[in-house]
Amino acid sequence: MAEYKIPLIAIVGPTASGKTSLAVSVCKRINGEAVSCDSMQIYRGMDIATAKPDEDEMSGVRHHLIGFVSPGETFSVAAYCKAAKEAINDIRGRGRTPVLVGGTGLYYTSLVDNIRFIDEETDTVYREQLRQRAEKEGTGALLKELSEIDPEAASVLHEKDLGRIMRALEIYHATGRTKTLQNELSRTEPSPYSLTAICLDARDRAVLYDRINRRVDIMLERGLLEEAKRFFKSNPGGTAVQAIGYKELRPFLENESTLEECVERLKMQTRRYAKRQLTWFRRDERMNFLYIDDYASDEELLEAAMKIIEGR
Repeated sequence: MAEYKIPLIAIVGPTASGKTSLAVSVCKRINGEAVSCDSMQIYRGMDIATAKPDEDEMSGVRHHLIGFVSPGETFSVAAYCKAAKEAINDIRGRGRTPVLVGGTGLYYTSLVDNIRFIDEETDTVYREQLRQRAEKEGTGALLKELSEIDPEAASVLHEKDLGRIMRALEIYHATGRTKTLQNELSRTEPSPYSLTAICLDARDRAVLYDRINRRVDIMLERGLLEEAKRFFKSNPGGTAVQAIGYKELRPFLENESTLEECVERLKMQTRRYAKRQLTWFRRDERMNFLYIDDYASDEELLEAAMKIIEGR
């Protein structure tokens, strides 16, 4: 008798591609509930910068793992997977279908592939040494060191991914094993999920980039500057400081740059992030791609998604 696996639908993709809207429509169609797969929407108060769905966008569909962590708290991938598994089990236990929605590739892969995480404690002395080196030599120096130790892990990281670069170096420092090897060893337990994965994309990259640019403009209209001021005033540490949307506006808030320059930088960084998101999801051979510019309406896109979900 085949082992039972929990049905899990994943709707992922780059920022501004319409994931939340599609996921809400899918949930309504299949009696589902949404589980966020976004590493920044987990934080309280960071609503506009992270494009956190409001009540209207949720449209009565229950959402899990949104706004439940303090911005000053460091939140790991392992902690996310634990919380997501609990939410999925709760949803399924009530006879509903979990729909994973978001764009954080590391969260997605770690959850659906049931990655096991090493439990060694962080070497705070070594971590501080790495942080000081990053400040003095630049993050690129740490990434170069990682590429010599673990070229595969380094190849999917960007210089801005300081936390992940340090984590990969910490794993090697603590265990003598590369992060790539550790990942292979961590996949020994089969996934508990029967996965149907959909990634939203655009055949014409300009379509996606235009949506990103318009989203940034809307964020500013909704009060992104004021939210950024509150964020920096609260002076959070942890992983929240990595959020795109605040740091790009900081030079304006500190009278070091014009608002126009900062907004253009924010749009550029968001476009670059979208490109990295797509690179991540394209590596997953299970992924079904839907191109938003192929469809004349949200309803047509929903019907295309339902064909994939229902196996038609």
